[in-house]
Amino acid sequence: MKKLFIIGNWKSNETTPEVEKWFTEITNAQLAFKIDEKQVVICPPFTLLSKVKELINQKNLSFSVGAQDISPFGQGAYTGEENVNQIKEFADYVIVGHSERRKNFSETNEIISQKVRKAIEGNLKPIFCVQGVETPIPQGIEIVAYEPVSAIGTGKPDTPEDAENVARIIKEKNGVQFVLYGGSVTDENVTDFTKLPSVDGVLVGGASLDAEKFSIIIKNS
Repeated sequence: MKKLFIIGNWKSNETTPEVEKWFTEITNAQLAFKIDEKQVVICPPFTLLSKVKELINQKNLSFSVGAQDISPFGQGAYTGEENVNQIKEFADYVIVGHSERRKNFSETNEIISQKVRKAIEGNLKPIFCVQGVETPIPQGIEIVAYEPVSAIGTGKPDTPEDAENVARIIKEKNGVQFVLYGGSVTDENVTDFTKLPSVDGVLVGGASLDAEKFSIIIKNS
């Protein structure tokens, strides 16, 4: 049986009271899964990394923490940036190269590659986002998330057939171990993607903010 990654990207959402409510609800769902079969990663905003880690430990959940971004620089005079050592205090994973970062913050392949290097040097596992088979993938990447721009936040996911084809090509072309699908993933369509031979999980956006829906996504994966 292949290992599946279920990654919740909360983007710029949630406050401390909302997070506490979310974790109460997710705990009440009484999820049961083997860590070697499913890896659940919660990626909150930077302001909530500490709280999310605290609640995971407090409620004894088999979840990991991921950050949504990382500085391409180290420690120093880089106002507004969070470097790898700061992130590593709370997280084991980090999303790099998300299409929203490329579009809204003009991140280039060079900047993204610098972020990947910093993450790997600091023993963080990058979740590297691509928009198709043409996106260059830096050395050392083990987890790739395929997220077609047309499917992000639109409610119109890619077809399972296309997701399978892209995932297979990415693996063959780059030797990547895990390829995830991201883009309008819901509790209703998640199985359509996780059952595919070349797809090893999902990167979930909006649906991960709803604890009930996210718990169903985990169960149905």
